[in-house]
Parts: sequence; structure tokens; C-alpha cells
Amino acid sequence: MHGWLILDKPLGLGSTQGVAAVKRALRTAGAPKLKVGHGGTLDPLATGVLPIAIGEATKLAGRMLDGDKVYDFTIRFGEQTDTLDAEGAVVATSDVRPTLPAVAAVLARFTGPIAQVPPAYSALKVDGARAYDLARAGEEVVLATRDVTVHGLDVLKSSSAPGGRPSRSDGGGRPATSGPRAESPLHRPAAGPPPRPGEELAHVTLTAHVSKGTYIRSLARDIALALGTVGHVTYLRRTRAGPFTLAEAISLDKLDELAKARGLEHSLLPLGAGLDDIPALSLTPDQAGALRQGRVLAGIAADDGQAFALLGETPVALVEMESGLARVVRGFNL
Repeated sequence: MHGWLILDKPLGLGSTQGVAAVKRALRTAGAPKLKVGHGGTLDPLATGVLPIAIGEATKLAGRMLDGDKVYDFTIRFGEQTDTLDAEGAVVATSDVRPTLPAVAAVLARFTGPIAQVPPAYSALKVDGARAYDLARAGEEVVLATRDVTVHGLDVLKSSSAPGGRPSRSDGGGRPATSGPRAESPLHRPAAGPPPRPGEELAHVTLTAHVSKGTYIRSLARDIALALGTVGHVTYLRRTRAGPFTLAEAISLDKLDELAKARGLEHSLLPLGAGLDDIPALSLTPDQAGALRQGRVLAGIAADDGQAFALLGETPVALVEMESGLARVVRGFNL
């Protein structure tokens, strides 16, 4: 039971709650007690790929944090909220609505290395306190600009509201589309008729391939501002995290079903699935023994960089290769 379970995280569930769900499933399945951790935080208001590391795979969870991510997300134009998503209070409005050609034209400005200011409602720490705790307490939150990379940014779909304008907010200062979580528009992309040429957009759904540390809510805010309007995220789904995609992901219901049937191993990916992006290094028994003792191997014919060292099919270590020397980065007790 050393490997990865990939959850299709539902709306409203935090990453630590996802870990707790897997721990419960392991107990139900009668598995031995093992370490469990997640390979990259996913906001409760987002859905999609949440890698859960089990046993020795937890040694690679930190490496998952450094991996690229892919998200689908919908921007609703005309209103900006304090949280930059549909759960927040409206703090700015605009009557300007972009056309699809205008959106497509501006995306190039947000592709490649960019600088962005994270949302005030984020888990980043300011003087030891979480930014979202300070924001909820009514304090002004000033976060430093960070450099990130957007590898790809494309339009998936767009829609116009009746009359070419999105609906306005309700009388309570919140978007009319927000409400009880069970009815939240974050469950799905915005629906509506496709726009006619030159028609103003109510929503646009984009897909973004981004580096670690990229905030999609900030990206949506900045895209709207670049279009001369304001906007917020109404749908956010992670479709890939590192090497893992929705193709491997299972729902919480499926997780529970497999646990009760003692069939979790059928959805468990091997430890090495988290290292698919690096070359394998085959070892002799003597070499494997040396690495397990933490010794450096010399005279190894392999390119510089990280490698996944194996004895047969058994993972031994994640190693760093440099000038024919192999040094252990993470050793696996298997």
C-alpha cells in the first residue's frame, strides 16, 4: 500500500479533509497504519485532481508541490468580489463587457513569465498569520508580488447573457448566482448561448497550464482588468497536478465503495507514478545496498539530474546524478 490515490475532490472539501477521507478508507479496508499526505493544496471552492500519497510515497509529496498544474476556470465579467470568487461580497462593478476576440487577444499578455499579486483571501502567511484570517477580521492585507509562469492559456468556451449583459447582483451585494453551497455555480462552467461575432460576453471559460504558486483567482482578476472591466471566478477545476490527471481520479463515493470491498489496491498507483517525468536508473544488488546505506555511487553512466533508482521493479531511492556520481535525495524503505 505504498503509492498514490488520486481523488477527484468535490466542492467544499479541503485538502486535509481529503487526506482524512483516505485514512478512513484505509482503516475500513483493514490496511496497516501508514503515513498519508496530499501532493498539493486544492481550495475547498475548487474541484478536481488531488494526489494523496500513502506510505513511502509521502516522501515525494513535497516534489508534487513543485509540479505544474492545469486548471479550467470561468470568469464572470462585471463584478469583482473580495475573495475573487463567487463566495465573496461584491467590491467593484463595471458595465464594460469584452468580446471573444478581445479576450483571445489579451491572453498573450498573461502567457509566459508573469508577476501577480496573490489574493488577500489565501493561505499565505503575513507576520505569522494566514492572510485569509486577517482579511476576514477586516484587516488590510498587503501581499508581495510573486513571479510565476503560465505555460499555456486558451479559451474553452464563452457565453452571453440575455441582451448581451450578465445578470446583476442581488440586493444583498452578492452575485445573484451565489447562494447555498449546494447550488453554487462553482459546480459547473457557466452555461448559455454561444456569442455571436462581436457580441459582449457574460462569461468565458479558460484552461491554464501554470507553474507552482500561480493563483487562478488572481489571473482571472488581472485578465478582466486588462480587458477594461472587472471579474471573478465562478468555476474552478484542476484537471492535472504534476503527472496525475482526471483519468486516474476517483470520487469519494468510489473511494468508500472500494474500501468496503477491500479493493483499494485496484485504484492505487505505484510509488513511481509520481516520478514518471524522470529517467529510471537500474541498479545491481550491491549498488542498491550501498544507496540504502546512504553511500554515494561512483562511475554511473547517466545524465546529470534526478533519476529514479530501482532494483528490478523495487524502488530504492530518488537520486541526484552529477558527473557520474549518484547521491540519495530520498530513500525508500521497501
